Amino acid sequence: MSLEIVTSDLLAPLRHGFFTRVGGASSGVFRGLNCGPGSTDQQDVVRLNRTIAASALGVAGDRLVTLHQTHSADVLAISAPEDALDDRGARRQADAMVSATPGLALAVLTADCQPVLLADRAAGVIGAAHAGWKGALAGVLEATVAEMEGLGARRADITAVIGPSIGPTAYEVGPELRARFVAADPAHALFFVSGEGDRFLFDLPGFGLRQLERAGVGAAQWTGLCTYSEPDRFYSYRRSVHAGEPDYGRLLSAIVL
Repeated sequence: MSLEIVTSDLLAPLRHGFFTRVGGASSGVFRGLNCGPGSTDQQDVVRLNRTIAASALGVAGDRLVTLHQTHSADVLAISAPEDALDDRGARRQADAMVSATPGLALAVLTADCQPVLLADRAAGVIGAAHAGWKGALAGVLEATVAEMEGLGARRADITAVIGPSIGPTAYEVGPELRARFVAADPAHALFFVSGEGDRFLFDLPGFGLRQLERAGVGAAQWTGLCTYSEPDRFYSYRRSVHAGEPDYGRLLSAIVL
């Protein structure tokens, strides 16, 4: 089965894509293009899926760079694939990367969290961020923009696209999460609407767009695709929990300068 790759005119003509689960070699609950080495999927199959994705982006497999994501606001500047590895060859811990090196595919892995791809095409600087609620609240998107600026990007020239993420009608949270956001900024209450009982529905992509706007990017958009609502196209951590599945696949999103 051929791959399905979501792209955006905001990032064109740069090679980029938010890969769905369609295609790939994984089976069972991972059926499709599972690119997550942190899953319990067969690691040789995960490596094959990542090679397939890299090839679709026009780069060799070893030029597809990912990190050990920890829901932080940490950002790394990457000029070569080895910059993403520690002294033992393990992936370094961070949740975003920026680069001004042509031919590198900066990639993040998600399964409901926001994958955010960014570019200042004029300056030749790109970024990729993993932004769940914790990282977004901690400022990972603003930190990514700042690191891009450090490599020569201009905030007003940066375009950013939020890929498939859990949508505002599917993300039910408790009052403690709303309280945490409102404590950081009362204006954050705008992203929560009342649900059943004491529950709220949280607009994670809307919050991400606001953070990008506050960071001063020139243009930003969400693809409008909800990972929870389309099981045939997307992996979803929350859906896997609700279904009682033992694990879940990870979607790959990447951009190449």
